[in-house]
Amino acid sequence: VQLQASGGGLVQPGGSLRLSCAARGTSFKFNTMDWYRQAPGKQRDLVANITSGGGTNYADSVKGRFAITRDNAKRTVYLQMNSLKPEDTAVYYCHLFTRARDFWGQGTQVTVSS
Repeated sequence: VQLQASGGGLVQPGGSLRLSCAARGTSFKFNTMDWYRQAPGKQRDLVANITSGGGTNYADSVKGRFAITRDNAKRTVYLQMNSLKPEDTAVYYCHLFTRARDFWGQGTQVTVSS
């Protein structure tokens, strides 16, 4: 299983970014897909996830600002991030749990700063 994340960058407060994570080597449409983030000196926390049926779950800190979606034909999960705040600065990782183990993407840096 390989997860390839992209889309991070530097953005001003209030701006938007869209992260993408392409999956290979898994029956993607049956997987729950997650986005996590890790800020310097902090633990890695769940940001959002989306089930195979399209159900979504968000951390309280991003509700109403972030949206997770998936395109099963492209085997890709997205994280649309709006109204970004400096506290959203972190490395963002896509994740899935399959075959009794965790798989992580390589991480993509998001920096929110003026």
